[in-house]
Amino acid sequence: MNRTGRAALVLALVAVVGMAFRVSWNALRDIANAVGADATAATLYPFVVDGLMALALVATLVLTGDARTFALRVLGAYTAASLVLNYVHGLVPELHGRTVDWGRLADWDPANWALVLLATSLPVGSIYFGSDLVAKVLHHRPAPSADQDESQQVTVNRLGYDLRESTPEAPTEAAELAAVESADPTPVIEPVESTPTRAVAAVDHAPRRSTGRVPESARTPRPTRTPEQLLAEARELTADWSDEALTAEAIRKAVRTSSANGRTLRDALKAERAERGADVPEQAAA
Repeated sequence: MNRTGRAALVLALVAVVGMAFRVSWNALRDIANAVGADATAATLYPFVVDGLMALALVATLVLTGDARTFALRVLGAYTAASLVLNYVHGLVPELHGRTVDWGRLADWDPANWALVLLATSLPVGSIYFGSDLVAKVLHHRPAPSADQDESQQVTVNRLGYDLRESTPEAPTEAAELAAVESADPTPVIEPVESTPTRAVAAVDHAPRRSTGRVPESARTPRPTRTPEQLLAEARELTADWSDEALTAEAIRKAVRTSSANGRTLRDALKAERAERGADVPEQAAA
């Protein structure tokens, strides 16, 4: 819904609530006159009851948790009290002409006592519950949403305060050597002949300051190999390897790929060797 539609909806709601308050105001004013209120007090009495209902409704929209439950209970209690008094006003025609006896809202004494107690206790309850609701609203602190937490985390990462926590430590050279020594022995791979490079005189440069991680746009792009290319390269490099030497770590270092690709290539190569081993007996039998 656009802004114009929302504004029209709010105005219509305010108009309906205002007319409903005017209807209820007539009944509550007559009830106040019947229980001993003067002209000014009877005029203000509807604002005490229905006004607290509006305040509790606003507090319900703002508060959360137990405070919101308390505001809902106050709203429900004063709505029921206003409904009862409006109902009594409709049952007793004498209240319209102010010809009823003072303090007489029902013919049956217990019902009359209960109604008088209800009508006279609502102003006191409005003072107590209204003050409590206002205090709860003023001291309410909304909990941060998930979007705010994420934006704060991104801001902290950009400032570099939690760079040590967010960036995993790179494996040291000693740890890599220990991992290679603990793995199964791998065959020696003959180095590939490369074209001689021209010697360039070294130039002394001042040491560069560490500025954190290099952005993706400034990094040199690496050639991306397809799974078929990785498998063909691994098949060529491990053609003379034994089954014991065919490990994921050895394949990863030979092909220079990730650990996940090393495991995938190991499984594929072992599967190919198993198929070739199964084909040999069948040919011998034929």
